[in-house]
Amino acid sequence: MSYREFHYRWEYDLKSTPEKLWPFAADTNRFNRDTGLPSIDQLTGESARSNSGRRRLRLSAFGIPVEWEELPFEWVRPYRIGVTRNYSSGPIATLVVQVELRAHAEGGTMIIYQVWATPNSVLGLLVIPLQIGLISARRFALAFREYDRLAQEGDLQRLMTSEREPNDAEKRRLELLAERLIEKGVEPSIAKNLTSFVGRATDIDLARIRPYALADSWSEPRRKMLEACFQATRVGLLDLQWDLLCPMCRGPQDSSATLRELHSKGHCAGCEIDFDVNFDRFVELTFRPNATVRTVEQRMYCVGSPQHTPHIVAQQLLQPETERQLTLPLEKGRYRIRTLGLPGEQRIEVVAGGDQDITIRASPTGWDQEDLSAASETHLRLVNATDAEQLFIMERTAWSDQAATAAEVTALQIFRDLFSTEALRAGEQISVGTLTVLFTDLRNSTQLYREIGDATAFGRVLNHFDVLKQAITEEDGALVKTIGDAVMAVFREPARALKAMLKAQELLAHPPNDRQPLTLKAGLHVGPCIAVTLNERLDYFGSTVNMAARLEGLSTGSDVIISRAIYDDPDVREFIADRNRELEVEPFEMSLKGFPNERFELLRVANRAKEFLQVSR
Repeated sequence: MSYREFHYRWEYDLKSTPEKLWPFAADTNRFNRDTGLPSIDQLTGESARSNSGRRRLRLSAFGIPVEWEELPFEWVRPYRIGVTRNYSSGPIATLVVQVELRAHAEGGTMIIYQVWATPNSVLGLLVIPLQIGLISARRFALAFREYDRLAQEGDLQRLMTSEREPNDAEKRRLELLAERLIEKGVEPSIAKNLTSFVGRATDIDLARIRPYALADSWSEPRRKMLEACFQATRVGLLDLQWDLLCPMCRGPQDSSATLRELHSKGHCAGCEIDFDVNFDRFVELTFRPNATVRTVEQRMYCVGSPQHTPHIVAQQLLQPETERQLTLPLEKGRYRIRTLGLPGEQRIEVVAGGDQDITIRASPTGWDQEDLSAASETHLRLVNATDAEQLFIMERTAWSDQAATAAEVTALQIFRDLFSTEALRAGEQISVGTLTVLFTDLRNSTQLYREIGDATAFGRVLNHFDVLKQAITEEDGALVKTIGDAVMAVFREPARALKAMLKAQELLAHPPNDRQPLTLKAGLHVGPCIAVTLNERLDYFGSTVNMAARLEGLSTGSDVIISRAIYDDPDVREFIADRNRELEVEPFEMSLKGFPNERFELLRVANRAKEFLQVSR
């Protein structure tokens, strides 16, 4: 027996722009929770249909099990969102939801929210008008009004802190933890905001606490927030976790409490791909409350939320041999269009003077066009020239800078100091992307031991380690290991590594209290590295490490030997060119042991101060 379709249309006249409302409207996981919908489960064993990203889902409402196939969300950021659900059990047969954010010429937004629902039974005839037409309608209105208020205030974080009120015992514990954080050197404002956030925020927001996102929303320095989260794990407020991100959808696929639990290979069921794990992009450090402070239930209310993949600006499901026209507002930068079922991708760059009308054709062999240029307001024609439905995905290629990646975090001294036992599983090798590698060694240290005696010389060597560690830490580097009198360290930024070494050399050449000066040789190189575990600690190896070690041996102690790759970094060039620093640069070429049949362009960077040069040499 067939039943008539119900259609509901609501309009909300709001003051905020579509761009400001989008993070709320597109976060359908939060919206479903805020409007009282039950949590859902994703069924395993029935994977998404190839090419389309369909999912099998289930929930239970009033004791009634409900299952459905959900087509992938379709959207154009920041103006339209839609989804279709086909039910195999429960009182509803089909459900279609469409949300449109229509900008007013004078400012503000008209949100048009529409639902089409077809009953599957007599029960559905009663449930749809009661649940959707009455209860949900009222909750939708309240949610959008609240989102509009928050969007106008420009404070997404307030939404996160309005969920619950801690009881008296919880308040006392959180106050004590805030005091302990302050004792550890955390800024009082950060300590109080962080403990309040843990006590009041929603389970959704506490499941993956991203320190840089918190810092941005609270207008706090990112590094201070990250260090506060590190300290919070020491006092028992937070636990850290390593999230494995898919290179395509960029969503977390798995979480590990330690680096040791990570594997060098990953898999994303949604994108149906296997991938090599890379610390530089695919592993993000996040946090969650310690279970003794607060138990967080990680419930799921929607699996296809557009806000889960904010880098995707448009997603459209096209049937075989069909096409669709879209108008896209695009920021300048690089994009790609891909589907789940076809090889390759179509690359597009948005530039001034780019094409305003573009046709993208997906054929059975993939993509046959060269890279395209597009205008910031582009009319995009998508053509599915295959015999299967295709999910077209248009996404920015740039990764979010709000992620505290494993490559960045493990290259910080505070991380190595606080989490010295964090290491990879024995035998695992994981790329960490590009790092600046430093090697140093004391010149004539054997002679030093003879001249001033073993005990005194050993004390001076230990003191030189302290000077080096402080200089390295101040420039956001990390001391990896000491080898006799030598040091290996890593930095994310070449200019900061050079600055740290020049400062350390000068401090050691001019020690206080008439101590004997020390001469520090140093070499720097930048390039890709591999992370491994050696002697139960995180270490690095590869040709970049080997070359940096060779460069240190060329230093006289009054200079830092840098590779051409270091010198080509724009910040290094700017640092060297600054006349106030009085640096001199001497280029030279030579072969290096271990790199046969190659000659390298190297540079000797030294402080021009004659006193420093004379003492060092």
